[in-house]
Amino acid sequence: MPTPDPGAVPDGTGRGDLAGLRVLAISSLYPPHHLGGYELLHREVDEELRARGIDLRVLATDHEEPDARHRGSVEPPDVHRELRSYWRDHAFPRMTPGAVLALERHNHRVLHRHLEEHRPDVVAFWAMGGMSLSLLGAVRTAGLPAVHVVHDRWPVFGPQFDRFARGIRPLGPARGALARRLGSDRPRRPEGTVLVTAAALADELRRVRAVPADARVVPVGVDVPDELPPAPLWRGRLLGLGRLDPRSGADRVIAAAAVLGPAFRMTLAGEAEPAVARALRERADESGVGPRLTLSGRVDPAALRDLLEGHDVAIFPSTLPGGTGLAVLHAMAHGVPVIAADVDGYPAALRDGRDALLVPPGDTDALAATVRRLQTDPELRSRLRDGGRATALLHDAGRFRRDVADAIVDAAHRRAGG
Repeated sequence: MPTPDPGAVPDGTGRGDLAGLRVLAISSLYPPHHLGGYELLHREVDEELRARGIDLRVLATDHEEPDARHRGSVEPPDVHRELRSYWRDHAFPRMTPGAVLALERHNHRVLHRHLEEHRPDVVAFWAMGGMSLSLLGAVRTAGLPAVHVVHDRWPVFGPQFDRFARGIRPLGPARGALARRLGSDRPRRPEGTVLVTAAALADELRRVRAVPADARVVPVGVDVPDELPPAPLWRGRLLGLGRLDPRSGADRVIAAAAVLGPAFRMTLAGEAEPAVARALRERADESGVGPRLTLSGRVDPAALRDLLEGHDVAIFPSTLPGGTGLAVLHAMAHGVPVIAADVDGYPAALRDGRDALLVPPGDTDALAATVRRLQTDPELRSRLRDGGRATALLHDAGRFRRDVADAIVDAAHRRAGG
């Protein structure tokens, strides 16, 4: 006789029986109109849910990236880009009270229409920075379980940029009833099932009570190639990988290249606002390294391997704690030695000299000296190459997708069982 499935319940809603299960996923951005890895992780989990036979619907904002339609992505029919965000054109513009209320009412009309049409068993919230946090309250008011996947500090900065949340905060306990009369709901932070993608980020968010104390860490991961190509000879090519903004430390890579001299070339690869890209180019020109700098813009996932293998070292100089640095794992997975600022927040606990080299945050001279150390020590490069790959293997992308999908399914089952 087969062993019973411990996840099964008599009414047929166990994890092994997903027929008819409906999920609504809500996020500010969704590929191909996205800016970074957070949205790609979301899409991968959605693909896992669809593969399990779950009826999924995605609700995102109307944000469009100018080059998105040239990337060849086909929009799934279950993606609806109807919400509006407080974030526009890479900024948070001022808004009149009337405009704020109109945005809130619009978002709640959209949400309630999809709740009525789709009748989800559970709602999954992803990137909510710059969004109407009252949507979290509306889902709670509707009596639906929610799962929050937190990949950055949006539970901290989200309330600061939510114009409606700021406007009604002084009303105290009365703000929920008033918000509902206005066609919105009480803004809330993550509650219920909360999954955070890095331990350091979870610690920070728990400390400031932006997530519940029982928030669970589900580490992000990457797909690791079956084998690595032979280790290349040193070519003097430096790579900064990841979204470029004033906190990314990309200017430190430029400053280090100026110290290192003309034998070194660098690539800064990642999404950047036009003003940030101009500032980095100007900084490089002023430092005399402009001809040796390539700003390659957004990295297509299909081109990531060739990009990494074309460089000798990947540098992550961000001084911002609490991030997740998924690009670090990508570099390690492809055998590229990593230099990183010694701050908390990477998906793995980096071990200096074993899987990465750590430098004091913001110290250009230390960064340049560490690059020189790698240049002159092939044995160290080989050790970091092997150690980094071993670390990447501990952070499996498939496990992340399955764990998040399981949490979403389990939240729906608990509701059905209750």
